[in-house]
Amino acid sequence: MKQVYYFGDKAAEGNSGMKNLLGGKGANLHEMTNLKLNVPPGFTISTEVCTHYYQKEKSYPQGLEADVKTALARVEKSVGAKFGDVTNPLLVSVRSGARVSMPGMMDTILNLGLNDETVDGLAKNSGDERFAFDAYRRFIQMYSDVVLGLNTHFFESTLETAREKRNAKADYELPASDLKEIVREFKQYVVRESGKAFPMNHTEQLWGAIGAVFSSWMSARAVSYRRINKIPEEWGTAVNVQAMVFGNMGVDSATGVAFTRDPGNGERRFFGEYLENAQGEDVVAGIRTPKPINRESANGSPAQTMEQQFPDTYRELVQLYQLLEKHYRDMQDIEFTMQKGRLYLLQTRNGKRTPSASVRIAVDMVREGLITAEEAIGRVSPLQLEQMLHPRLDPKAPKSVIAKGLPASPGAASGEVVFSSEEAEALKKSGKQVMLVRHETSPEDIAGMDAAQGILTALGGMTSHAAVVARGMGKPCVAGCGAISIDYKKQEFTVDKLTVKRGELLTIDGSTGEVILGHVPTINSQVDQYFSEFMNWVDDHRKLGVHANAETPNDVKVARQFGATGVGLCRTEHMFFDEARILAVREMILADTRPQREAALAKIFPMQKDDFVAIFKEMKGFPVTIRLLDPPLHEFLPHTDPELEELARQLNTSFEAVSTRVKTLKEFNPMLGHRGCRLGISYPEIYRMQVNAIMEAACFLVKEKDFKLEPEIMVPLIGVLQEFATLKNEIVEVCHQVMEKNKVKLNYKIGTMIEIPRAALIADKLAPLCDFFSFGTNDLTQMTMGLSRDDSGSFLPRYIERGILKQDPFVSLDQEGVGELIRIAVEKGRSTNPKLKIGICGEQGGDPATIEFCHRLGFNYVSCSPFRVPVARLAAAQATLKTY
Repeated sequence: MKQVYYFGDKAAEGNSGMKNLLGGKGANLHEMTNLKLNVPPGFTISTEVCTHYYQKEKSYPQGLEADVKTALARVEKSVGAKFGDVTNPLLVSVRSGARVSMPGMMDTILNLGLNDETVDGLAKNSGDERFAFDAYRRFIQMYSDVVLGLNTHFFESTLETAREKRNAKADYELPASDLKEIVREFKQYVVRESGKAFPMNHTEQLWGAIGAVFSSWMSARAVSYRRINKIPEEWGTAVNVQAMVFGNMGVDSATGVAFTRDPGNGERRFFGEYLENAQGEDVVAGIRTPKPINRESANGSPAQTMEQQFPDTYRELVQLYQLLEKHYRDMQDIEFTMQKGRLYLLQTRNGKRTPSASVRIAVDMVREGLITAEEAIGRVSPLQLEQMLHPRLDPKAPKSVIAKGLPASPGAASGEVVFSSEEAEALKKSGKQVMLVRHETSPEDIAGMDAAQGILTALGGMTSHAAVVARGMGKPCVAGCGAISIDYKKQEFTVDKLTVKRGELLTIDGSTGEVILGHVPTINSQVDQYFSEFMNWVDDHRKLGVHANAETPNDVKVARQFGATGVGLCRTEHMFFDEARILAVREMILADTRPQREAALAKIFPMQKDDFVAIFKEMKGFPVTIRLLDPPLHEFLPHTDPELEELARQLNTSFEAVSTRVKTLKEFNPMLGHRGCRLGISYPEIYRMQVNAIMEAACFLVKEKDFKLEPEIMVPLIGVLQEFATLKNEIVEVCHQVMEKNKVKLNYKIGTMIEIPRAALIADKLAPLCDFFSFGTNDLTQMTMGLSRDDSGSFLPRYIERGILKQDPFVSLDQEGVGELIRIAVEKGRSTNPKLKIGICGEQGGDPATIEFCHRLGFNYVSCSPFRVPVARLAAAQATLKTY
């Protein structure tokens, strides 16, 4: 197989369609080369080599060394320099490149090929000794970190000491003599820490770097990133080896990152940052705060722009970004370097963007004729849409702004201040909300950033690691807040004379850059014209209906606002817990006779009827599926002696009587106990009251308000055919009595929730009696997999970590096991009742992968929480457009 692909001299062996093989970065380097753009030559080692590397105990396939040597010779010829030559050395960068962008997650090494001899050749050829030794110290620093695995604190502290001695603000102010001494100290440190001298052989350096990049695919930060973003481990990474160009070669050199549109809000404007006399890592790592490339990127900064400092190069960059965006038909994230006035492109990729920017860019590009509406639907992920609905600060709430940084990722959040990712993770597990505060973040912070509500950094810009990763996660971030001074040792930061300590509450607004002392209330984000237009396209292309799980009028109202076209699950037991009715519910449960229960139920009836009237009103014209009482009765009763004594007093009975009744209701395994339809069989008066309330509410609205509605009555926990037949007869009897009494004729449906495996297996027998099936995947998953949803959290994460399960089955449907039961039930059910309406109402109903599964099986609808309705609508449209 071909293992190495060359690019250079305006021609390449790969292209943008080869991302699976060359990785995203490599494929785009090849594509830009084919477009005749100014890309330094190099070669890509394929992802297949990475797969071999891990399958064969970190060894390389036969012939790779020879292939690399051949490709390297072509780079030498193109550049006119020789790798390892002491008079005219070729230096290279070694970078990772997965098929999807993973910003900062894997390793990069620059200036590879330098040693004690080639550094003199570089100094002589460039005519700049300071530049050569600056490149050398950077190489030692990177290589020691990435390949040798040494702690980098020594390097940073050595540089800091050197700057203090010279009273210098930045590394580029240090003279060659200082840099030579720093290089000497760096090499001595390597010997002390590793027991070996820093490698001087250029070939050894190269293969050490290649191995380190492949190894970084399994680094803790990369594993965390893949877990968070659901990227398969087996994809692997490519390695790109490319001739170096230098942005740190003097005042006529620079490096930068630019986006063809604003990644924060999606506005059509060229946006980016640069640093003169610097290398690319300085920009993205947040080591120095960069300058805007133009006034539109300035965010009020008075700093000189690239457009002002290098106008000719800026104009060339504008032409290139326009070409690349038109070619790729998407917003691009571009890395560039200017060496001695000449512009080079080092990377282009589809840029990370905030959720709201994703929607706006997709809509604008349809309007501009760059993409179709169908393509736009595929450009926005369901997760992004969910993040887009994140809260913003309540404009009416008072706030104490203590500092302001760059608005790096929109949204607002509050949390307790923490200064380490490890603590952020630990506190999240204990249920606390935290705000991660750092000088700057690094790829090692990925898990802590995921755990935090928001991120605040003192350094870095709009394209720093913190900004890019936070935008991808949909988390608020304020970066480059230079007003704060962080002291990790004291676990505090100061702003002027104010000190904020670990554990204090802090709020950030990632849309304005404000840092606010204390907690500030938030309100839900408002959707704009772009969101509305985008969702109209989504609804035009989906086949699945999207309903909501809702049991209060406010929940139903929110669901309608988010586009729900029905209620797929109204849990009546949630209404029973209301303070105004819980006493009557407890009176019913503690009753000794049926007349006593009916008397208590008569108190509950008008309240249930009012509930259903309000819900039907909010969901006017759309179906509402109401599940009859499901949980075991003991869940409605208090358990402590003082609470039981108070209940006895309220019901005018003895403590002993109440206590004895509570004990008799207690079950060893309530999930499989006296609940659901079993309550309806034992106490038919409960279900009769609920059906009476449903039908009275419906008849009232049809008769008095001229509503058109069709109630759907769902019987839970059916496992035996005769259970459903018995209860259906009683439900039909009550429905006819209510309609006769009110002289109203209306259609209604009776169905069951399929949540017991046996029900799925006898679906062909149940279906002729049912108008609909609704899959209750929470309990169906518990009973099929033998897992308790309440208790499995202690070990399921370990299962996922070890690859035993790919995901939590209570979050995303287990399609192989539970899904097979569902498939059987759907096929059997529709074989005896072709008109059977089928939906899902478990938590997985809002999960995109589960929605796609439901679409494939021909479901009529999915039902999820109100705030996930837009997510489900998008996932349903994407499922329709997907080619299976």
